[in-house]
Amino acid sequence: MKTQFLIAAPMSGSGKTTVARQLMELYVRKGRRVQPFKCGPDYIDTKFHEAVCGRPSVNLDTFMASPEHVREVYARYSKDADVCIVEGMMGMYDGYDRDRGSSAEIARVLDLPVVLVVDARSAAYSLAPLLQGFVNFRKDVRIVGIIFNKVGSIRHQAMLRQVCLDLGLHCLACIPRNKELEQGSRYLGLDFSHLPLLPKRKDPLPAPPCVGRWGKAVVARNAESFSFIYQETLDALGRSALPLRSAKNVTFFDPEKDVPALDGVDLLYLPGGYPEKHLDALVKNEAARQIIKDYAEHGGRIIAECGGMMYLCKSIITDDGEYPMCGVLPYVITALQADRKLSLGYRQFTLDGKEYRGHEFHYTQFLGEMPTSACQVYDAKGEPVSTRVFHDKNVLASYTHLYLNETNIY
Repeated sequence: MKTQFLIAAPMSGSGKTTVARQLMELYVRKGRRVQPFKCGPDYIDTKFHEAVCGRPSVNLDTFMASPEHVREVYARYSKDADVCIVEGMMGMYDGYDRDRGSSAEIARVLDLPVVLVVDARSAAYSLAPLLQGFVNFRKDVRIVGIIFNKVGSIRHQAMLRQVCLDLGLHCLACIPRNKELEQGSRYLGLDFSHLPLLPKRKDPLPAPPCVGRWGKAVVARNAESFSFIYQETLDALGRSALPLRSAKNVTFFDPEKDVPALDGVDLLYLPGGYPEKHLDALVKNEAARQIIKDYAEHGGRIIAECGGMMYLCKSIITDDGEYPMCGVLPYVITALQADRKLSLGYRQFTLDGKEYRGHEFHYTQFLGEMPTSACQVYDAKGEPVSTRVFHDKNVLASYTHLYLNETNIY
């Protein structure tokens, strides 16, 4: 019987990622095939999952996709797994509209039991009413056990176990405070610069059927500069490859050191990442920038998201100077410390009759006057936002990290 559960928490910073990784590693060491998942649009936590499990970690998001799609993706990836571990996001009931899109909604959609990770650093029996509220808040969400994190002492542990005993809950573990378990943060999120880029799969998934749309796609990929990729986007490109029933027609290149072969390529995909942290290498690879510009000018189709869009622009300015990029888009991006401004949230827009949804998370900005957008972009609640979308014949570019599928791949 397959072991499967969702790891949630009352609030962010409780230790979900640390606990999820530790449990994944525990099962992997026992020889189990562990399939990781991540609630929401996060594209950084998934890298930690992949590094442990050797399998792509897949996003489950009920804003960017329908509940039916979420169930299909979960079933497809969990098919050959012994253990499925889903890491939640933020607080358990925190969604884009009350609890819509929350970890709790994913648990309901997939009928998964929930393990609640609780930061016990500054409380003991006061956690009893908190836990009782979480357990009883919705009867269609099953909390099956508690893991207390950042426990201070043996006495503290005994008090926490008494909480569970009085509430009739299973205390699964008490994790002591440990600096070595704390994961450092860096720039936009967790520091993943030390992780391997493409973990080798121990057991490749069977390829889903193709729908016969693209002949060949080339994807930029690098450990940091171009790494924010939703697995379902790669799957959609693979399913669309002609004539094979696999992703063999999807190839990767590293813009920091490779020159892509774009002859006969139907789609160039430039995902997001941290190009502003690796500008010297991107500038040095002038041949790659030139071939991408030539490809665009000769009608090559391009999807560029956030960092990928920045790479297509005229240049990027930092406190160290100005760095020329591909020049496909005639705009300048500022990454100056003085200009840093957080843009964060779900995004949605309709273009040429196709609906696009995704997530935006960046500090860089356009320098000077905002460019004209090809359409109005909205947040999750339908309120207009200032995000721009560029659609010039063959190029689709935006700060939004898109959740692509066969219905809207450009």
